[in-house]
Amino acid sequence: QVQLVESGGGLVQAGGSLRLSCAASGRTFTMYRMGWFRQAPGKERESVATITWNGGDTYYADSVKGRFTLSRDNAKSTVYLQMDSLKPEDTAVYYCAADDRIGGYRYWGQGTQVTVSS
Repeated sequence: QVQLVESGGGLVQAGGSLRLSCAASGRTFTMYRMGWFRQAPGKERESVATITWNGGDTYYADSVKGRFTLSRDNAKSTVYLQMDSLKPEDTAVYYCAADDRIGGYRYWGQGTQVTVSS
């Protein structure tokens, strides 16, 4: 089992910044890829960014490319999502998830609310 806990969400004005954290515990040695997802009211959950633990290969959705930066601390089993130049359309509940390369993204955090005011 892998447990994930997100933190760092909050209320910011447009143009501001937030850094989200996702701390993993349990059988972290099984993790292959970490992903950040978000879901806004009335919308489907979408992938925001992903990173592999070993190679650090990253993927960013077009909507956040150039504004968000994903990083990892392998020793702490923690991933970070630095969000800059935030826009009101970034408002959503943000979730982190772990892919163990066997069952896909089957471990999920509880989510953290990000609200960007205009």
